[in-house]
Amino acid sequence: MKLIKIYSKITALLLLLFLTLPLWGISDADLLRQADNIASYMDADFSAEYTIIQEKPGQGRTKTVAGVFRRDTKETYVIVIMEPAINKGQGYLKQGKTLWFYDPGSRRFNSSSSQERFQNTNARNSDFTRSTLAQDYRISSGADAVLGSLKCRVLSLEASSTGMTYPKMKVWISEEGLVRKTEDYSLSGQLLRTSAITDYWFIGGRYVPKQILFVDALRGASINGTFINERTQITITKPSFRKLADSIFSKTFLESVNR
Repeated sequence: MKLIKIYSKITALLLLLFLTLPLWGISDADLLRQADNIASYMDADFSAEYTIIQEKPGQGRTKTVAGVFRRDTKETYVIVIMEPAINKGQGYLKQGKTLWFYDPGSRRFNSSSSQERFQNTNARNSDFTRSTLAQDYRISSGADAVLGSLKCRVLSLEASSTGMTYPKMKVWISEEGLVRKTEDYSLSGQLLRTSAITDYWFIGGRYVPKQILFVDALRGASINGTFINERTQITITKPSFRKLADSIFSKTFLESVNR
């Protein structure tokens, strides 16, 4: 009888251990690092065209088209606005932790922040750089979940230091290590924004989101008695991993775009 009880306890412990691990058998910390690695291109430069549709209830849609150039090994990116005409030539230059915004009208560079809204949309400047979740956040909990037809691991994250765009996050990561959904929270736990990535390009062994949808939890308007949230959809086309000229990642490049 004692032996049976011992075996029963061992079986229960093994079952508990199995249930607390992700279905695909790696730790939450390794899964988060994997998601970062997939969303970062440390072995190549990256460029693409981003079409950004902002929907404000009661105010209609606005469209912004931008060229995005990244060199993740140097923690740098450049964004050039191509549409609408009124904003054409505006640009952003990130070098490490420093972010500049260039206004061709005044021909001046002004200091900006990764936390600021990108062109007054629901996207943030920090959404255009490589992923560093494992570096910037600690995991407070994890659980298995199903998102549509996808088996995911949901990780609850808390910022390791001040200065993060969002102090708390929840991240849905599928079995391939791809981020499929995020929820961004304030320090008090107020939901601020939800994002979703339903599909990815697979190019040269690398993944690139096809579309990213951001839904603002707080901003919107009541239409016929129903609150409609602001939302921004980014469609990414023409992704490329060809080598970019060093001169692109400079203030001189942004100035030259308008000449």
